Amino acid sequence: MNTSATGNEEFDIVIIGAGISGIGAARYVTKAFPTKRVVVLESRDEIGGTWDLFRYPGIRSDSDLHTFGYEFKPWRNRAAIADAPLIRDYLHETVDENGIDRLIRFRHRAMSAEWSTDDATWTLHVEIRDGDMVTHQQITTNWVFAATGYYRYDEGFTPHFDGREDFTGDIIHPQHWPEGYDYAGKHVVVVGSGATAITLVPSMASGPGAAEHVTMLQRTPTYVMSLPRVDALALALTKIFGERRGYALTRFKNIWLDRGVVKGMRTFPRAGRALIRRVNKRLLPPGFDVDTHFNPPYEPWDQRLCLAPDGDFFASIRRGDASVVTDKIVRFTANGILLESGHELPADVIVTATGLNMQLFGGMELSVDGTRVDLAAAIAYRGMLLSGVPNWAIAVGYTTSSWTLKISLMCRYFCKLIAHMDTHGYDSAVAVAEPGMPTRPVLDLSAGYVSRAQGTIPRQGTELPWRMGLSYPEDAKLLRRALFDENLHFGARSDEPSLAVLGERGVEATEFVSATVESGHA
Repeated sequence: MNTSATGNEEFDIVIIGAGISGIGAARYVTKAFPTKRVVVLESRDEIGGTWDLFRYPGIRSDSDLHTFGYEFKPWRNRAAIADAPLIRDYLHETVDENGIDRLIRFRHRAMSAEWSTDDATWTLHVEIRDGDMVTHQQITTNWVFAATGYYRYDEGFTPHFDGREDFTGDIIHPQHWPEGYDYAGKHVVVVGSGATAITLVPSMASGPGAAEHVTMLQRTPTYVMSLPRVDALALALTKIFGERRGYALTRFKNIWLDRGVVKGMRTFPRAGRALIRRVNKRLLPPGFDVDTHFNPPYEPWDQRLCLAPDGDFFASIRRGDASVVTDKIVRFTANGILLESGHELPADVIVTATGLNMQLFGGMELSVDGTRVDLAAAIAYRGMLLSGVPNWAIAVGYTTSSWTLKISLMCRYFCKLIAHMDTHGYDSAVAVAEPGMPTRPVLDLSAGYVSRAQGTIPRQGTELPWRMGLSYPEDAKLLRRALFDENLHFGARSDEPSLAVLGERGVEATEFVSATVESGHA
């Protein structure tokens, strides 16, 4: 492997990541600031992030694309719940239509970042790969927008299984699905019960090249809901009002419908559990043991609900192409999996749909004025900034609704923040948390990947503005009020930088978030 170094470059804003968040951020930033120097660093050789990396059978969204898509670009496909290839096409169109392709630098991985208060700049140390050639570059910038996602791209989570080396078949993690893998006529066991497993089972159990049988082996049941793949009302609204206005109306409808479902189930969990059970029972074969296999020990939305478009997961069970086993694994054997009940599941292929490893910023190390940033000690401010870390924005979407809804609000706030700093001559902004503030995990879910990462990810407070917003309507309402407060400190451009608090000036942002249906806002 050959290595070399290249010269330094300067930018105003560096966006890290060319997935759905980074592409959206690039569009908002370049539209708001056409003269600023902006670059997008992407460690892989394609855009799309999750939607390009994951290639397992059936990969699709688990949110409707009218809310998961961008507010500025209507979703034109009939399918509201879309497969990954359609989402990739949508992202490519967004990049092409907005000239974002000229900003993206592929195979550029930011390895570390150092903030200097004296210079009001971040210095990024970037590794650039081109075949066997590796070069290193320094990039300086005033702002970083980290759209890196929240999990490790190079490895998924697989717990230790005794006897793994004894198994004579193939063991595959969905995050590393082999291209063109042939599982036709094979007995497949999918270990796990999350969104990936619910997607894999019907995809592998039906159609050309289907497996002989697919078994979903779960230790703990998951809530699974069936929703139509095609939103008939969305099609009608588009036909009546036109593409852009119909899209905005559908987006408005789905935002409030989704919020109502989540709030209703969290407020009345017993009723929510009963409703889901009733639907599951109707979709499953007569006599199916619903209470063993679809009765989670937690309440609805303590973890994200799984989605089965048009009930495809349940249909595969009704046909006999797939089955569900709820048990614990003792060990892998030569020909399958030995369970705690004493039963052995035969398998030719074992798919470990066991989750993700969380990792922020692609594993980058951050330091501020020579002191390493402890992410676990940082607290999220307005869901976008981190306490004690100047000029560094993070892209973290919603966990109980479409990820991208949050990103759109964050990008609007980000642009408004930079515009104000430019107007008043500030070159740094840092959130300052009160010492001893009560906190809780930044992601409000009990999922395994969240609990495993508690010692490495930021926290959130229990009160605004340190509490993460739970829904788009809530956050949109907050952004109509004063944008800044006494918790956000600004550094002024001068020979001796000083801190100023904007909140005392009572800056309002009523113009920041439009509430009109036409713009697609709630």
